[in-house]
Amino acid sequence: MATVLITGANKGIGLELSRQLSTRGDQVIAVCRTASAELEALEVRSFEGVDVTDRGALQAVSQELGDTRIDVLINNAGIFEEESFDDLDFDRIRKQFEVNALGALLVTGIMQHHLAPGSKIILITSRMGSIGDNGSGGYYGYRMSKSALNMAGVNLAHDFRDKGVAVAILHPGFVATDMTGRNGIPAAEAAKGLIARIDGLGLESSGSFWHANGEQLPW
Repeated sequence: MATVLITGANKGIGLELSRQLSTRGDQVIAVCRTASAELEALEVRSFEGVDVTDRGALQAVSQELGDTRIDVLINNAGIFEEESFDDLDFDRIRKQFEVNALGALLVTGIMQHHLAPGSKIILITSRMGSIGDNGSGGYYGYRMSKSALNMAGVNLAHDFRDKGVAVAILHPGFVATDMTGRNGIPAAEAAKGLIARIDGLGLESSGSFWHANGEQLPW
């Protein structure tokens, strides 16, 4: 049984990861801004009122966890805004950087003392952050923030290798959530693929960029 901390666990992919991992017997620590009825129905330990950009709230969670070891830290929380070049809202773009990239880095920094050799750090990113796969443009804040998150993941893989902690940079696919207007594959299918990639992660594959279906993605 693993202990798994998941941010953005109240809905979408985070909720489904919480559901599937707790169902198979893992101990899930669900972190979110506002708990949903679906999350409250699960047998998980939850922390509500936590924004991944709020250092104080994250430190309070860490303090409450005490000496709990985290086997898998899943940085899932993220936001999506749609900007074209003719409609650049720099406040929205900055917010996406703060949540999607800096938030994951802040969470990992605060939770690092809960990690131990054999632990895993997971970054839920997006194929839209791939430079090599960008064939359409647009979505400036989201694309750029996810590219930054991908770079953070590669850095973390280097910095944590000697500590015996592996890092995965994972794209869940185009998933039917509130973020996508309920278009795409079911969250349950995406979560199943993500869990398979997490289970298979080791130091030999640390720092790689993967689709939940097992395809390695271009940077």
